[in-house]
Amino acid sequence: MLTIYNTLTRKKEEFIPINPDKVRMYVCGPTVYDFFHIGNARSFIMADIFRRYLEYKRYNVKYIMNLTDIDDRIIKKSIEEKIDAKNVAEKYSKTFFEDIEKLKVKQADIYPKATEHVHEIVDFIKKLEKNGFAYNVDGNVFYNVSKFNKYGKLSGKKLDELESGARVDVNEEKKNPLDFALWKKAKEGEPFWESPWGKGRPGWHIECSAMSCKHLGESFDIHAGGNDLIFPHHENEIAQSEAANNKKFVNYWIHFGFLNINNEKMSKSLGNFFTARDILKHYSAESIRLLFSQTHYRGPLEFSDELLDSAKKGLEKFENLIEKINMELGPHPNPLLEGEGVNPNFEFEKYYKDFESAMDDDLNTPQAAAVLFDFVRDVNKTIAENEKLSSDFYLMVKEFLSKTAQGVLGIVDLEKSETKGSSIEKDLIELLIRLRNDARKEKNFALSDKIRDGFKELGIELKDSKDGTTYRKVKK
Repeated sequence: MLTIYNTLTRKKEEFIPINPDKVRMYVCGPTVYDFFHIGNARSFIMADIFRRYLEYKRYNVKYIMNLTDIDDRIIKKSIEEKIDAKNVAEKYSKTFFEDIEKLKVKQADIYPKATEHVHEIVDFIKKLEKNGFAYNVDGNVFYNVSKFNKYGKLSGKKLDELESGARVDVNEEKKNPLDFALWKKAKEGEPFWESPWGKGRPGWHIECSAMSCKHLGESFDIHAGGNDLIFPHHENEIAQSEAANNKKFVNYWIHFGFLNINNEKMSKSLGNFFTARDILKHYSAESIRLLFSQTHYRGPLEFSDELLDSAKKGLEKFENLIEKINMELGPHPNPLLEGEGVNPNFEFEKYYKDFESAMDDDLNTPQAAAVLFDFVRDVNKTIAENEKLSSDFYLMVKEFLSKTAQGVLGIVDLEKSETKGSSIEKDLIELLIRLRNDARKEKNFALSDKIRDGFKELGIELKDSKDGTTYRKVKK
């Protein structure tokens, strides 16, 4: 039974989708005005792991991640770079897709963009106006938070205790300093769209409400994002969506902890950040994903080169085992060998059960990763204790790693490792054949025969002809 900690109820709950076997999931994506930092990457990767595990459990997942491609920060960047805001968004959207691909984050089913959903956003605001939750002041449209009596239910904040502060714009046009913009009147030189309230552009919060409801329906299963989005962004999404549609917006709210440097949240505003692009120059996606997996998604994670180095070293255990498997099986396992050799009484089902038990417990990836390390240790022990293990055993080891370490956590790449292992094997065989040919030319037949006999013991048959020496794998 899969349980999820729901921010809305502040407790773990059994996950029951609205429609059996189908899950609709929305994740807040980037505002595309710059390269995203490694703290943002944690949210993208942990959401990806959650989605992968749902698919592992055979759910049909519709996965949406939005792109905020019109925003104050984009406009500011366009002024700095002296290019159109549209070009800023296109430039950094492109780099976003490049970087998440390098991080092995699976593609979303849809990446809706705010600028492509202005019509839906305008219609959403009109519904709020009709229902008495929005008001227009000279082309600026605001949401009236005092009209929504459940405001604060996600964050736990109480309306009468909230005061205007660093996260709330002070604006004399507002009835309440906590009211937030649904539609912003265009300033001179800013991008704009036509609307019933004049030329302007959407507010940030309304974009996600309109896009999620369009692509997933007015009520859906999971909404995820970083802890910093709980208030005001996600709180405001709930207020907007439930006021407009008069029904529960989202059943499960999932939030990811901060990535810290020197015990401070990594952020661009503090200047204490590294871009994911920079980190990827020095560490593999697998190392980054293992580091993130070794801390529970809801907790804070201290980020350092030392921790990344440790994750990189830990991955060597997987890589060494995978290389050993590929050497045994070869690039294309010989079906004639399947079933031959020793088939040890290895408890694969135990490791599947332990892995699933960890992941079912609110995505406990640290425990799941520990299960995988135990699996690698015990497989190596089995290999050491048995000679000529059957290819069935190695295939089952590979299948387990494929489904869990690769398919869910994304911390290994069996295809890449297979290519690497196969290439090394091929190069070594060809090197020994060249050395044998040199020995034959020098009439050192003792060495030549020794190399040939060694190949035979390894299950490799050499064939000499006028065109050179070829080899093929045979049964040992």
